[in-house]
Amino acid sequence: MMTKTNLQQKTIAFIGSGSMAEAIFSGLLRHELVKPANVLGTVKSSADKQARLKEQYGIEVKTNNQEAVKAADIVVLAVKPKDAEAVVQSFAGELTKDKLLISVLAGISLSDLESFVEQDVPVVRSMPNTSAHVGASTTAICAGTYANDEDLDLAESLFQVVGSVHTISEQDIDGFTAIAGSGPAYFYYFLEAMEQMAAESGFDPEEAKNIIAHTIEGAAFRYLDSDKKPHELYQEVLSPNGVTEAAFTHLEKHRVQKHFLEAMKEASKRSGSIGD
Repeated sequence: MMTKTNLQQKTIAFIGSGSMAEAIFSGLLRHELVKPANVLGTVKSSADKQARLKEQYGIEVKTNNQEAVKAADIVVLAVKPKDAEAVVQSFAGELTKDKLLISVLAGISLSDLESFVEQDVPVVRSMPNTSAHVGASTTAICAGTYANDEDLDLAESLFQVVGSVHTISEQDIDGFTAIAGSGPAYFYYFLEAMEQMAAESGFDPEEAKNIIAHTIEGAAFRYLDSDKKPHELYQEVLSPNGVTEAAFTHLEKHRVQKHFLEAMKEASKRSGSIGD
């Protein structure tokens, strides 16, 4: 991993200053890994957003992507995937082999990014998730043709401020996206049902939120702490003709686990097709 000094020596431009970009640069600033003067953000044209980001973080915010890239050592591409080609081509002339381009876009491959750039520029593809907002993202990174170990180290340092980082091969990134990139949404979906059950049972909403959150947290800690498989862990909770068995009988009847697995496979397919 790169040291604090290595990042402090870099100027980082975030092309697109949406929620994911803000989660990352706010983490960098909170941990004092970079100074506000070394962070640039870009927005399309929103004067209100420019003013808010400048006031809240003390960073410079531009509407010109080329100016931001020209001044940067690391460029974080954080626009919508559908805009990736046009946006990258708009600033590609300012990229050099000494600048690192990091993408946080789902579905846009390394070969796509390198074709947009049309130069021998180091590119790293990443897939964080929305838990970056609380410093608990699970992020994957993979290196492009011209990226070296130092480039990967820089990317790892960048994303460690918002959670854990895993270096993987690009062939695994669609599966990773389906599991971890989309993962928080799956849990929120089930949490929504748990909240509804709590409400129907008469719990105060804030009390219910704490009960549910700590239940999920405890299960996560138990899973990390144990060598047992998930099947063994939920069998610990099941007892013949018991409460949990009644729930599982219903889940198995409707093949919920099978449908959930199929849903993640659909997410993986979609991740692979977005670039098309």
